[in-house]
Amino acid sequence: MVHLPHHRPKQLSLGPLEREILEILWELKCAAVKEIHDRILADPNRELAYTSVTTVLSRLEKKGWLTCEKKGRSFVWYPRVTQAEARALWAYEQLNQFLAVGNPDVVAAFADSLDQSSVEQLDAIAQRLKAARKAREEES
Repeated sequence: MVHLPHHRPKQLSLGPLEREILEILWELKCAAVKEIHDRILADPNRELAYTSVTTVLSRLEKKGWLTCEKKGRSFVWYPRVTQAEARALWAYEQLNQFLAVGNPDVVAAFADSLDQSSVEQLDAIAQRLKAARKAREEES
């Protein structure tokens, strides 16, 4: 089970190019701008300036998704959270937005439109919540 990471980016929303670059970094583990730029331009139908990649990397660093280190004459970029941790963060954000509806009747109204696998998934979530609640009570 993936837990929420200790480090959380300041801003979870990402644009398409930011997400693409982050995906590349998750795959490579770390990379210099040139490696990322070359990877994107491997698609012959793509055009993207080197400076655009640099700008997006800086933006991702400001948002808290990346960190960079100077190695020799270039900078190497690293993701600050794993892909699994990012998915957990995005799911957590969506869950909080869903729960912000605040009205159980509105939330329950969706139950009629769910398919069987979704209902089973909700049942599994409910069981895990009960087990977590019970474990917390036993610790107290």
